This record gives sequence, structure tokens and C-alpha cells, in this order.
Amino acid sequence: MLEVAKQDAGLMRSILSRIATGPELSKDISRAEACAGLRLVLDGLVDPVEAGVFLIALRMKRESDDEMCGLLDAIRDATQTVVASVDELIDLGDPYDGYARSLPIAPFLPAVLAACGVPSITHGVESMGPKYGVTHRQVLRAAGLPVDLTVKQASAAIADPTIGWAYLDQSIFCPKLYALARLRSLIVKRPALTTLEVLAGPVRARRKTHLVTGYVHKAYPRVYTLLARAAGYDTALLVRGVEGGVVPSVREEGKYFSYKGKEGEVAREITAGEFGLAQSLRPPPIPGELLGDDDHAKRLDASAIARAAADGGQRALAGEPGPIRDHLIAAAALCLLHLDRYLTPLSAAVAVRGALDDGSAARRLRK
Repeated sequence: MLEVAKQDAGLMRSILSRIATGPELSKDISRAEACAGLRLVLDGLVDPVEAGVFLIALRMKRESDDEMCGLLDAIRDATQTVVASVDELIDLGDPYDGYARSLPIAPFLPAVLAACGVPSITHGVESMGPKYGVTHRQVLRAAGLPVDLTVKQASAAIADPTIGWAYLDQSIFCPKLYALARLRSLIVKRPALTTLEVLAGPVRARRKTHLVTGYVHKAYPRVYTLLARAAGYDTALLVRGVEGGVVPSVREEGKYFSYKGKEGEVAREITAGEFGLAQSLRPPPIPGELLGDDDHAKRLDASAIARAAADGGQRALAGEPGPIRDHLIAAAALCLLHLDRYLTPLSAAVAVRGALDDGSAARRLRK
């Protein structure tokens, strides 16, 4: 046991000696070393200072593709994974640090997709820095929905033909990664874990699992495509979304990237008008009275904002017109288009409207 501990300490020192030597002298490590290093961190086998240096040094020198894949390997190894009894599944990878400038809409997207015949899963945490925005868990809990399902329970809900969706918390499917939340807040700068955790994939389908995630910066579509393939997703839809999430930002013109199977990455621009929506599609802002004085934090009471989002989302699923409903139509229609369920954005949007108008999306939510 002592010998193993010495080997672990020696490995981490070797890694740090190469990645933490400044902007000009730092060297990349291999995929296997990146995986081994993060495993030591996840297993608590290195000092917290070393763990923090490992994560921030990789970020400061900029992670190589092999390093990112290695870190992802370690996260997936630590994730409890099951196969749901469905042929296809959409895995919605919204940012775990939540929303700080607009009401979260994406927590209601899985129920809409399920009503359109596409099983889906969303996942996240209660709160995550450095953003500390309002999360899926907070909104769904405010709506009175279960947020502490086991992986098997989530899989069963997804496979239930009357439900077809579930939320799964990181504290349950990957507790070792969740245990690093405090360390991540102390680091302040976002580590690679922020990018990678949405690709953990705790529930997979029997035939095809589709990743849908969002991005802001231009460099990320290539990175997410690389990682999605490494994680075994059959297809990926990468949306330039509201606050980096899965709901498309299409005030005038939106953009998304995708791949299917072994095909190359495809980029496309899209407008709200293609979905039959108003050309200026702006996300619903957080009510002014709920915003704090700190412009960076942009919030006063996360619970109150979550309740406002839960109320607005449920009203939209019940048929109330407005920006929440419009964004759900655009997001769900884009997913259906990606899966080739419909040939045009407009026909996909018509199907989503039908699922909202006949109450089936609302029933899926309450189930």
C-alpha cells in the first residue's frame, strides 16, 4: 500500500513538473497520463494543492486534444452508466453553472422532446462556480419534480412510454466529480471539467445516443465534436445557445454545428423565421426585482428566480404564448431536425407546437 502511494505521488509530481513550468516551457502530457492524473484527483489520492495545480496548470497552458480526451476518460470511468430500454436518446448537456442573465428554459425541453416521441435526459448539479447561476435542478425542484433519482430510476422513467425523460444529478451518477465542487470554486478560473462534465453520459440508448450541447466561443465546436466522438456519441448537435446552453440564440441569425456517425462536421446558420417565429427572438430576462446589485452575479435570490422560471415554463407547456414557448419550439424543433424526424425547420416546429397545444408536453412533465 505504501509502495502504491509512492508511485501515485511520483506520477503526479512528474506530471506537474511538465505542465506547470510557465507559458513557454510547459509540455503536454499523453492521454493516458491525463487520465491517470485526474483519476488520482477523483480518488483523493493526492494533496488538494496538487489537485488544484493539476487542473489550473492544464487550463493555463491550454489543454491538448489528447489531454482533454484523457480527462474525459477518467470522468467516464468514474460515472455510473446504464443503458435505457429505448432505441434512441437525446442527452442534453446544458452548462452546470446555470443561468445568470435570463430565465432558464432548457429544464423543460426534455418533456417537450418526449412529447414529440424522442426520449431525453438532462443532468446537472444544485450550484456550481464560478458563475453560480440558476440550474436545472433548482428549476425542476421549484416545479415540484423529482431531482434525486438514481441512475436506474432515471433510466426507467426514460423508458416509460408515458414519461420519456428524466433529470439526473451529478452527485448521484458521479459523486467523485461532484466532490470537487469546492476545489473548483477556489480555483476561480473554469477548469476543463466545466467543458467535460456534460459528456459523462450516465444513460445511453440501445442503438443511438445523441449529444446536444451549447457553446459560446468559436473554438468550442471543434473541441466538442472531438470529445463527443471520443465519448461514443453517435451524433452531436452543438448549438450557439443562450448563455452557452442548448436553447438556440437566434435574435437575428443563429448558428449550429453537427455530425452524424462518421460524417464530417457540418455548420449551418438558421433564423427564427425558419421556425415560423418572430425574427427577433430574445430570451426572457430575469425580472429586475430579482437581480442583485452586483452586476457580475446578476442575481439576488436563486430560489426566487428558479420559482419564476418554473412558473413560466409550466405556463408555456400549458399553452401560454410568449418568449419561453417560442424558445422551446426553436430548441425542440432543431433537435428533431437534427434527428431527421422532419425535413424542414418549419415542419419540425409545427410538430412541437402540436405537442404543446394538445397538452401532451405538460402531461409528460407532470408524470
